[in-house]
Amino acid sequence: MNGIGRRLRPVAKVLPEDGRAHNRSLTLQQLFHAGPVSRADLARTTGLTRVTISDLVASLMSEGLVAEMGVRSEGRVGKPATLVGIRPDAFEIVAVDLTDDASMHGAVLDVSGAVVHRRSTALGGRTGDDAVDVLLDLCRELVALATCPVLGVGVGSPGVIDADGTVVEAPNRGWYDVPLAKQLSAALDLPVHVANDANVAVLGEYTYGGASGSGLLVLTVGQGVGAGIVLDGALVQGHGHAAGEIGHVTAVDERDDAEGTPFGSAELCACGRRGCLETLLSVPALRRRVAGLDRSAADAALAAVGRRLGIVLAPVASALNLFEVVLVGPPDLLDGPLRDAALRTIQERTMPVIGSELRLRMTALGEDGALSGAAVLVLSGQLGVS
Repeated sequence: MNGIGRRLRPVAKVLPEDGRAHNRSLTLQQLFHAGPVSRADLARTTGLTRVTISDLVASLMSEGLVAEMGVRSEGRVGKPATLVGIRPDAFEIVAVDLTDDASMHGAVLDVSGAVVHRRSTALGGRTGDDAVDVLLDLCRELVALATCPVLGVGVGSPGVIDADGTVVEAPNRGWYDVPLAKQLSAALDLPVHVANDANVAVLGEYTYGGASGSGLLVLTVGQGVGAGIVLDGALVQGHGHAAGEIGHVTAVDERDDAEGTPFGSAELCACGRRGCLETLLSVPALRRRVAGLDRSAADAALAAVGRRLGIVLAPVASALNLFEVVLVGPPDLLDGPLRDAALRTIQERTMPVIGSELRLRMTALGEDGALSGAAVLVLSGQLGVS
């Protein structure tokens, strides 16, 4: 796939034998985030020589990725500098979000990450190979809508997914050891990148949501609960590619039952164990918890879940020295008493050097965060840009 797990954004020169691909990514990375700049500015910001930059820019122009975009408008002594930038019509990206159990959602995005076309299709309860066929049809429809060359297809899926885009297990889809990226790529004749939906969400926040990559955890709350983590600019996958499966950490156990917590008995989770965080924090669980309550009682119920979330997150924040936790899910459930209680609990249970600086906020990307992240899969895999 795209070698995710390496540092996502190249920041310095490497040895000559590895240099050209790295320097190409370094140049594209600068153009992607800074916009059109002069060749001299590129040399300064990347640390590469002007000769190397000229060679790289010429190569990228021949590929149709980069173009000259006029001269610098401000007055300077000497000949005005010619600006180069990524062509806005160089490519489009197909992105698909599979987090919804009922429907698959997809879009065509432009170079800037803006949605150009949007399509959804109902799953109708289909799983296994039938669900793969639904996904393939949606991808074909989106590719046909593109008006520029398609750089690739990015897919964010629930489940454990390895670096090659094989779905090791996604029980709700009936997928076990499904080489999804390989199958879709062969059928579409395009590069295809597949990753866990929480990992996709954290990539979207990192690239388009203004989040720091020093210590970032994105918590996705939907039918289930998952987390994507970026540390020191690298996506964390972990042994077995299952990093971030925080939804199946025990949050309520027998001692809680005996002590009479607000949660009653530890509920049975879909994973077969009792008291997982997912049994408290998933959207269906939260909706059930506040159903029929007045505003004050609902706020107290959400705050109780937030405190339990803070108890789960505190050791994670300490172990990883997180700077930012971003919540992705319904704001009416997450943004308020639940978020406030979670942050307060983390701060109570961590050293001041960690807890006092930690930010816990809602996503800046809204409902399109998963699609933006799926697009970043393609940008990172094909261009080394994130």
